[in-house]
Amino acid sequence: MKTALVFGSSGLVGSHVLDLLIKNNSYNKIKIFVRSVPSNINEKVEVIETNFINQDLIKSYINGDDCFFCIGTTKKNTPNKMEYRRIEYNIPIEIAQIAKKNLVKNFSYVSSGYADPSHASAYLKNKGEVELFLQNLNFSKLAIMRPSFLLGNRKEFRIGETIGSIALKALSPILLGKIKKIRPIKAETVAKAMIKALNSDNHQKIFESDQIEELVLN
Repeated sequence: MKTALVFGSSGLVGSHVLDLLIKNNSYNKIKIFVRSVPSNINEKVEVIETNFINQDLIKSYINGDDCFFCIGTTKKNTPNKMEYRRIEYNIPIEIAQIAKKNLVKNFSYVSSGYADPSHASAYLKNKGEVELFLQNLNFSKLAIMRPSFLLGNRKEFRIGETIGSIALKALSPILLGKIKKIRPIKAETVAKAMIKALNSDNHQKIFESDQIEELVLN
């Protein structure tokens, strides 16, 4: 039986990760790190409240087998550049460092399609830099997910992503070969892949969006 750590359990992908872990008999304990306590708590779940400002306050709780990191933000929700950088880069780096030091074996991270440390986009640059850092930590298993447009019920409406996902969904049948990875993907599928990647013999580190689909189906 294993202990899972979940960061971002109230988000689009993270909420599915939590639901799937609760149903998964391989895990007997799930630690969720949250800003506010959710209303319905399963008996397998331990809640650790944090504002993610000082990770030293929670480092003693960051121990277990598998860590699932799903925290992210948008420029709209976080217009301050320094705060945006802190959420998208500093927090995942700090959590991963503590997890490695505390002997957490495996780590799964929600990145983005076309993540690149040299990209002009702050979003893709941050994701790419985090990816590089994680790979250098040498977890027993590392699963970096690079989903395309995510499909699912968000708490907030994002007009750009909605239009983009509708358009790409319509075009999906002709998106083949190298551009197959830009097909929209269900958030639940990403969550399933995160868990499967850490519980299989597959040692692939980076999964493009189409490879996420294949991992779940195989």
